[in-house]
Amino acid sequence: MTSSLQTQAGPGSVAAARDSARLVQRWLLGLAVVLLAPIAVRVLAGGPAPLWPMLTDLTGLAALSAMVCTFLLVCRLRALSRAAGITALLSAHRSIGVLAAGSVVLHIGVVIAADPDNVVLLTWIYAPPRARAATLATLALAGVIALGVLRGRVRQDYELWRWAHLVLGMAAVGLSALHVQLVGELVAHPVMRWVLVALALVLTAGLAHRLLAARRSSEHVVREVRLDSDSVCTLVLDPRGTPLRFAPGQFAWLRLARSGGEEHPFTIASSAAGGGCAFTVRSTGDFGTVLRNLPPGSPVWVDGPYGSCSLDLLPQPASGVAMIAAGVGITPMLSMVRTLADRHDPRPLLLVRAAGTPRELLFRQELGRLAQRLDLTVVEVVRQPPPGWTGAAGDLGTPLLRAVLPHAGQRAALDYFVCGPPGFVTAVTRSLLELGVPEHRIHIEQF
Repeated sequence: MTSSLQTQAGPGSVAAARDSARLVQRWLLGLAVVLLAPIAVRVLAGGPAPLWPMLTDLTGLAALSAMVCTFLLVCRLRALSRAAGITALLSAHRSIGVLAAGSVVLHIGVVIAADPDNVVLLTWIYAPPRARAATLATLALAGVIALGVLRGRVRQDYELWRWAHLVLGMAAVGLSALHVQLVGELVAHPVMRWVLVALALVLTAGLAHRLLAARRSSEHVVREVRLDSDSVCTLVLDPRGTPLRFAPGQFAWLRLARSGGEEHPFTIASSAAGGGCAFTVRSTGDFGTVLRNLPPGSPVWVDGPYGSCSLDLLPQPASGVAMIAAGVGITPMLSMVRTLADRHDPRPLLLVRAAGTPRELLFRQELGRLAQRLDLTVVEVVRQPPPGWTGAAGDLGTPLLRAVLPHAGQRAALDYFVCGPPGFVTAVTRSLLELGVPEHRIHIEQF
């Protein structure tokens, strides 16, 4: 790494940063309106009511509007994912989902506290239809949360998980709406009726946008499938029409049918300066195995790009870059390094890559060639080094990062990109913060 690491930012990057900030602010304002407006209208225009009925309405409305917000955050708005980042959107999606679940529990507690005899509403046999709809909605929401917890702890079929998550989420919203309709009080109110209609229209618009993503997908054909290892392959695609325009480090959804069917997200691994696109895929699951065996000429539909973890999307890029990756987390780093090589970028680059064994360090020869075209330093870290291994070994923690990064006075002048499994990303981010790296210089993507 060279020593001249002064931060630089041109007018274009500053303007882009302002546009992104405005977009995020508008979306935050919109979500706040969706989340809080029904509650505010009930308080201000719903008329006076005793305490317990008022709390019953407010907790129920909070749960319903929070569910609508969770759907809006994952309806694949490219501009929003580019401005805020997919990690932030998914984090907000989970947080508001927890808020919805908490509001449901509080709503049930308020109903029973208002009249202990209401506990009979929790029994299926004696409960009226409105209570049965609420019970089913609660169970569906509990299923969504359980799926979210299991997703991070056990291996699952992704497509099965995705559809179960979607169906249970829609069931929770639909049954909650049925519950409100059967209770009837809010629907009968002349003002609240239109508030509920507005919530339904917002939800419908978000779902329609999500469903139309299939029509926005661009058709590609397979040029070749390169077998990088026993479990990793690279799918090289050529566009049927306009080439896919993306920033290095972004990702896209791949599908083998124009609409419907199974689809999965993969980071684009190719250079953004070329005419096609390539995806490096771990082919251990069913979908990955299908991709690995696609013959040349097979059609593939690409929905993207999404995400903000890219050198090209930084509001104020530094004059040096450090990339830290584990496993197939190398793919966004490859895209950035390949792009910078095609652009003859003079900035100093540091790539720190971690793997279990040397066999898992893919693209070593290509990175060696790229290092001849760039000011690129590659540091390889192996957790289980074989006899004769002369590189770094062990876990990629604070001591090792302190040794390979520039000295403390220069660390704040670098942009850091971190990609890998969630535990790896969390640990590396914590280490970088301990080493004095400013939080706004750390950009993460996890899989």
